[in-house]
Amino acid sequence: MTPPIRSRFTAEATAQEVLDGVDLGGRNAIVTGGTSGVGLETARAVAAAGATVVIGARDAAAGEALASTINAQIGAARVMSLPLELGSLRSVRDFAAAFGDRPLHMLFNNAGVMATPYGHTEDGFETQIGVNHFGHFLLAELLTPNLLAAAPARVVVVSAGAHHTRDIDYEDMHFWRRPYDPYDAYAQSKTANNLFTAGFQARFGPLGVTANAITPGAVLSKLGRHTTIEGARRMGWVDENDQPRDMAFKTPAQGAATSVWAATAPELAGVGGLYLEDCQQANEWNADKPNLGYKSFSFDPARADRLWAHSKLATRESHLV
Repeated sequence: MTPPIRSRFTAEATAQEVLDGVDLGGRNAIVTGGTSGVGLETARAVAAAGATVVIGARDAAAGEALASTINAQIGAARVMSLPLELGSLRSVRDFAAAFGDRPLHMLFNNAGVMATPYGHTEDGFETQIGVNHFGHFLLAELLTPNLLAAAPARVVVVSAGAHHTRDIDYEDMHFWRRPYDPYDAYAQSKTANNLFTAGFQARFGPLGVTANAITPGAVLSKLGRHTTIEGARRMGWVDENDQPRDMAFKTPAQGAATSVWAATAPELAGVGGLYLEDCQQANEWNADKPNLGYKSFSFDPARADRLWAHSKLATRESHLV
């Protein structure tokens, strides 16, 4: 058995520390959700290392302001923003068209929503899987020619340990009939992220475009703004008495470390289909460390193929899902 891939970095490392001494000059990157949290720190770090960065921003004004701020910080005009609403397949197509035919070396599928109130996107998807999976699926599909043109290139998919608890429910993926549970919906979307990673790697890894899923860890950011005390219990953040558990929350800069490591680490050259955490290849889940690792079902090739086929159809006939 091949030993897991390790790095010299720890869970406390920041994105800037991971990229210290790394030259990304001449490379192009896209970061979805790049205006706050882990996405912001990812964009800042790769731009500071020399990459040209396009931020996909739901709020166009915020994206432009953030790009100007980073450019001022790094003393170079390497960051720009384009409008991107992942809950709209039309917006995803417009973003890809605006990016054009430039080669793409790094795609960070970073944006996401968590535990949102019940709702559906304009294309008929449940909000969380619509944004977290289907929007990113179409984006990656549309940008695959750009990635192939830049090969070797890498796709980084931001997942989460929430995938431990739910497979995909194809009978009612979008909660039209079953009672809506925001945490089940979030978990399903994170399983979809892992299965997308496996599916993408199987198809394009041999062509020089690798994909890996990462978990940023527990990060205090806007992502958790819908979390209730019940949700905090289910996520393991507080105990049965609603007291905070003794666990290390990361800063956004620390949460971005594994993303930029996945996109640049020499030890990951040509390697994909993995789940990464704390700048290491994760181990398979076990009950002794329930918040860590990956569940094997979420990288199962047959499941990945089923979701891939479903997603290709769904993103073309959006209301027929």
